[in-house]
Amino acid sequence: MSSTVVGRFAPTPSGRLHLGNLFCSLLAWLSAKSQNGRVLLRIEDLDTQRTSEHYTRQLQRDLHFLGLDWDEGGDLGGPNGPYWQSQRSSYYRQCLDTLSSMELTYPCFCSRAQLHAAQAPHLDDGQVLYPGTCRDLTPQQIAQRTQQRLPAVRLQVPDCTISFTDGHYGKVHQHLPTQCGDFILRRSDGVFAYQLAVAADDGAMGVTEVVRGRDLLSSTPRQLWLLKLLGFPAPRYAHTPLLLAPDGRRLSKRDGDVSLSALQKKGYTAADIIGRLAWLAGLQPRPQPVLPAQLAKDFSWDKVPHEDILLPPDLF
Repeated sequence: MSSTVVGRFAPTPSGRLHLGNLFCSLLAWLSAKSQNGRVLLRIEDLDTQRTSEHYTRQLQRDLHFLGLDWDEGGDLGGPNGPYWQSQRSSYYRQCLDTLSSMELTYPCFCSRAQLHAAQAPHLDDGQVLYPGTCRDLTPQQIAQRTQQRLPAVRLQVPDCTISFTDGHYGKVHQHLPTQCGDFILRRSDGVFAYQLAVAADDGAMGVTEVVRGRDLLSSTPRQLWLLKLLGFPAPRYAHTPLLLAPDGRRLSKRDGDVSLSALQKKGYTAADIIGRLAWLAGLQPRPQPVLPAQLAKDFSWDKVPHEDILLPPDLF
């Protein structure tokens, strides 16, 4: 196997990129390039009702503008395509069939409202710990309920603890039955779930390093378990602190928080924006203009804060 580091960007084209997206993309790019690695761009447009080709084209222009160029995927193509998740359904179906052949999946007819009404325990990410309501349904019960509504498909997790060392936050342990629970692989509307698609794609595309926001840290053990079941090696993971609005809110595409579009209209150059993000990340002592290629040589995770970062109101 090649020893080349392969990092990736995996944006969802549901709006213009905001500073939180760019902050994470910058760290992912720097981490890979500081190791003489390659960067892959994958478009995570699983839910085509929420995403658009317009934003896909725009996010690629945005990344090019900032100097966060990639080596494979997106409009460059490459040997591991297609790089749009909306075009990879047949592959996800094969992965789901593999897991089903191991007798690890089952249909689930529970709605989100029913799960919340059941007052089941909540996980760290706000999701409900699934109580296993549909795990032991008989074939007759499954057939009867299927006439009323189409089921989702869940993966039954084993009684084990998944442990890994995050490249920024250190040791992480998760007991799957009590801290994760049986999780969805395909939604009832037929859309494949994020966990399955991401793990299957990282494995098939040869990704060796995943850099993404801290809010996804708790989902990593699920993806590690799926990678193992599907026969792929585990990539290294490094999670970043979140960049928050001055009032402590999560930055959001929906709210239009500090989008790249707004900054460009104000006259900020790529070097201006990267320089301020690099300063927030602890990579330079002042928010002075700089380009990504100038930062790669001296990049170190030791410089990056662990606590989430409030965006100073007068920074832009």
